[in-house]
Amino acid sequence: MSDCQRLGDCDDARIERLYEYLDGALSHEDLVEIKEHLEGCTECAREHDLECVIRSVVKRSCTEAAPQTLKAGILARINQIQAAADH
Repeated sequence: MSDCQRLGDCDDARIERLYEYLDGALSHEDLVEIKEHLEGCTECAREHDLECVIRSVVKRSCTEAAPQTLKAGILARINQIQAAADH
């Protein structure tokens, strides 16, 4: 059992604050508090690391461009559906 579980201070509210921490949406004092907590709580540190990996994968996925052939195929299918709906 981690210190947080024993103390009962790692709940959904703290996880929400972790997301705010990663988004840089906390005051300086709150940032320091969360950072210190992460240094002492392996459970929250794992949650932090997992969220960092997820954000990295999502960010990387959002920068990849779809192949032009896929775009053309989708547009052609949309045009077919619109033409069928007009008749």
